[in-house]
Amino acid sequence: MKYNYCTDYSGLTFYSKYIKRLIDALLALLLFIVTFPFVLIAALAIRMDSKGPALFTQQRVGQYGQIIKIFKLRTMILETHDAKGQKLRDRERITRAGRIIRKLSLDELPQLINVLKGDMSFIGPRPLLIRYFPYYTDEEVQRHNVLPGITGLAQVRGRSFLGWEKRFQYDLEYVENISLTKDLRVVFETIQAVFTGAGTSAVRPKGLVDFDEHRKFEKRRESLQ
Repeated sequence: MKYNYCTDYSGLTFYSKYIKRLIDALLALLLFIVTFPFVLIAALAIRMDSKGPALFTQQRVGQYGQIIKIFKLRTMILETHDAKGQKLRDRERITRAGRIIRKLSLDELPQLINVLKGDMSFIGPRPLLIRYFPYYTDEEVQRHNVLPGITGLAQVRGRSFLGWEKRFQYDLEYVENISLTKDLRVVFETIQAVFTGAGTSAVRPKGLVDFDEHRKFEKRRESLQ
């Protein structure tokens, strides 16, 4: 099923149409080589700390509603429920290694593979779960007009502590105003946030619920699947 995404490319700049993807590909290749030893060390720590694969994959919504598979370092145990069948909270599932890896934002590094593949960009709205899609407003769904990013305005303006509406507000602000200057600013603020730990949380902050629950499970459009 097709959705009402923006298909008028006349307003796109030369940077957003051509230069951004070139920079993404070259920088992703360079960083993949440079950070590979750190990813390997983190992967070994994950395997030693808990059972299961070091790499975690999950389907998310990409540009124009296409389904993509993103790569992350696993930071939680595989079990989602306890022995009594009760669902475990994120703070109960996160591993010791995972807590450190999240704090350092190392879990996102495998997404360099997604950037190389062209599924993602360095800067853009974060790709979210497929099940969230039916709950977007017509305005919010426009966040998928661009490639999703490893980091973005929402991540540097509050990261783990922003409410959903505020996150989407920043996402749409970025989609409507893509520029080299804005991307460089986001990169600088991302580096600053990683080193200072500002706005990060190894586990989901209390009060922040899944988006479908936040919207009280009231669907506004058909599902992608």
